[in-house]
Amino acid sequence: MTGFVLDASVALAWCFDDESTPAAWALLERLHHAPAHVPALWALEIGNILLGAEKRRRITQARSVEFLGILGALDIRVDPDRPGRAFRDVLPLARAQQLTTYDASYLELAMRLGLPLATKDAALVRAAATLRVATLGA
Repeated sequence: MTGFVLDASVALAWCFDDESTPAAWALLERLHHAPAHVPALWALEIGNILLGAEKRRRITQARSVEFLGILGALDIRVDPDRPGRAFRDVLPLARAQQLTTYDASYLELAMRLGLPLATKDAALVRAAATLRVATLGA
């Protein structure tokens, strides 16, 4: 089984019951057989969303810590951040596809690695389809 690029939206579906889907759980199972790849900003994005959920009392700090432990045990490979990539590759891609630079970083990584993109984000799915990047439903 081949690896894939993992968008934060899918990983967070494993944390929040109201965002969970059978397809998202299937992607978690897939991680037992193939690695997931994420851009360097992934950990910050996950942390920011968890922190916001704690502030809104959607989850507890203990649940955030537990979830981060679960993520840490998975075969999730962080792409090294290369100086200039954000400006040279990601920013133009974001402009062309009308995405945030955060979302474009996942798409750029999928394109560069030649891997499918796992995302729940509708705009990202549309941009991937436009560029003929395979997506994995979540």
